Amino acid sequence: MSSAPEYRQILRRKSRQIFVGSVPVGGGAPISVQTMTNTLTHDVRGTLAQILKAAEAGADIVRVSCPDEESTAALKEIVRESPVPIVADIHFHYKRAIEAAEAGAACLRINPGNIGSEQRVREVIKAAKDYNCSMRIGVNAGSLERDLLEQFGEPNPAAMVESARRHIRILEDNDFFNFKISVKASDVFLAVAAYQELAEACDYPLHLGITEAGGLRGGTVKSSIGLGMLLWSGIGDTIRVSLSAPPEEEVKVGFDILKSLDLRHRGVRVVSCPSCARQGFDVIKTVAMVEDRVAHIQTPITLSIIGCIVNGPGEARETDIGLTGGGNGTHMVYMAGRQDHQISTEQMVDHLVELIEKKAAAVEAAKAEAAKAADTAGAAE
Repeated sequence: MSSAPEYRQILRRKSRQIFVGSVPVGGGAPISVQTMTNTLTHDVRGTLAQILKAAEAGADIVRVSCPDEESTAALKEIVRESPVPIVADIHFHYKRAIEAAEAGAACLRINPGNIGSEQRVREVIKAAKDYNCSMRIGVNAGSLERDLLEQFGEPNPAAMVESARRHIRILEDNDFFNFKISVKASDVFLAVAAYQELAEACDYPLHLGITEAGGLRGGTVKSSIGLGMLLWSGIGDTIRVSLSAPPEEEVKVGFDILKSLDLRHRGVRVVSCPSCARQGFDVIKTVAMVEDRVAHIQTPITLSIIGCIVNGPGEARETDIGLTGGGNGTHMVYMAGRQDHQISTEQMVDHLVELIEKKAAAVEAAKAEAAKAADTAGAAE
């Protein structure tokens, strides 16, 4: 049972668990963060460079598009050199799905209804089984089946969930259950309602996304609203923030959404004020500089940077490290919520970075020591 107060508790929807390579999805596993490359997949070096950047930003899973045979031919080397599991994005040609499974893709993103005949679907499923490959059913409001559009009149939650049900039946009828589902739309209301209905209709893991959300700022806001509503209500097992921006930016936004809801903890979480005439130093510039210099830190650490004493001491009590602006270019540093020492404006950025790095090193050393002790105890039993 969580020790957090009731108003902070998120009761996650219970779902069955699948694996995308080594990454568990659903079944209470941490919510994974995905992105997708935008390079030509047959450009192996360029594609791997994007995958590496995404992985360094924290991506658990990366998807690549496989529209042609040249792409699936390149997939084997990409999978071999990638530090994270690779999902192959397949839309129409069933042979590409089979080739991707053979090349080592951890998951196939498909629309079973677009693959073709039932026999072709069976062949894709057999390949997925033979190569231990999971699948994602990808329903999109922009590409619903024609008969569903005629039946429902427009893309709506009921039409999207019915499309998902059809695809679920195709896989289940072929004795395949190793899959997750998405019902994406660019409209926040439509996407949220479709996911809410689907969450009630099945227990498969759900891949969340507001598709074609827009550029970095607008798409971040749109995705944060839609994904935030669903995640806060306990819906969602893996997420992708779809932005017209570099893949690593999608990952950063995804983690920020999860950190805001206390669903994942990775890296430095900064609490900072918007600044005003009371500030004892340039808060906006300081936050930007510190965030840039600690972007490599993966250890969960909280940092408060507040320009004056109005809210500074209170925020510092809730963070690992705190900085509150003072007079005459001298500011107070807090450690574990308590006043610790003062620092000058000229030294404070370097000093905060040093404190964060030391804190991260200490936390990681303690983790390693605890793991070592656990191993020793296990070996002695």
